[in-house]
Amino acid sequence: LAAACGGSSGGGDSADGGSGGGGGGGGALASTGDIPVGGGKVFESEKVVVTQPSQGEFKAFSATCTHRGCTVGSVSGGTINCPCHGSKFKISDGSVARPPADKPLEEKKITVQGGKISLA
Repeated sequence: LAAACGGSSGGGDSADGGSGGGGGGGGALASTGDIPVGGGKVFESEKVVVTQPSQGEFKAFSATCTHRGCTVGSVSGGTINCPCHGSKFKISDGSVARPPADKPLEEKKITVQGGKISLA
């Protein structure tokens, strides 16, 4: 476990600024291997969802549903799914796949480097 994240040894309290995240520039969200092809993963504390629509292509979107502001709950069947009222968004571009939401999820900028995915 210790090899997975260098920020956990000594002085971990101040790693990543300790201010609750803020903008980008924090540690990696995930390893590329954590995001399944054709699926994705919701990061609730960062309010972001990362998807891999096709092998090696990673996208990130706001995890806040555009319908009523709920946090999306899962990624399956090629869609990002909101548990509150059933809205679904395409993993490829965040566009609405099933209402009641009528606006796409906001795309977030990410970087993929050394097998790690981080907010840009």
